[in-house]
Amino acid sequence: MNSVRELNTDQQHVGDTDPQQSTTTIIIIIIIIMFSWTSLLFVLCSSLTPVLCCDWLTQYAHLSNTSLNHIRRMGGQLTYQQSPVPFPDKLYRRIWMDKVESQLVFIRDSLELISDLYQHDNLSSATWDAIETEHFLTVINRQIDGLNTCVSTNSSADSRLRKYYRRLETCTVYRTGGSTASWELIRKETKLHLERLHMLVASIRRRSAATQQQL
Repeated sequence: MNSVRELNTDQQHVGDTDPQQSTTTIIIIIIIIMFSWTSLLFVLCSSLTPVLCCDWLTQYAHLSNTSLNHIRRMGGQLTYQQSPVPFPDKLYRRIWMDKVESQLVFIRDSLELISDLYQHDNLSSATWDAIETEHFLTVINRQIDGLNTCVSTNSSADSRLRKYYRRLETCTVYRTGGSTASWELIRKETKLHLERLHMLVASIRRRSAATQQQL
């Protein structure tokens, strides 16, 4: 009888503790799931923070199209003359595969270096519409200011990118003393760069939208 009583008592204890153990197990599982989800969000946000936090990028397409329109209207037909400095396709291919923050820095730095090309003493020889030229540079500066809200202003330009623009300026404007033909080459190359940067931003936004849909 004592054995039976002890057995019943043990079963009663087991019945009493099972709900508590189940509750504890459920809580532990919930904590693990929440931790895993938080970790996933942290990883995704770490890689996409510059895009998700940069609402200004939604305006880039409009400003980019505006700057392209100004570059076309500020002068006549674009020159067919080839640039003495090859277009830096390798730089664009490399940055296309890089992380988003590096891409945004590259775009910002490219626009700054493009703007610097037009801050030249011999610009007077360019036969461009003054108002269109002024509007073009204003839009470029607006793009630069907007991108500065997305990336660190302390980030320096890629030395290879800076070297390319320095060579472009030296082999065109400086070598010819700021001739009309050299400025037309600069305008032509500017258009090519703006088009490539436009495509890069469009790619960033597509990837960002696809990632947000998965969250």
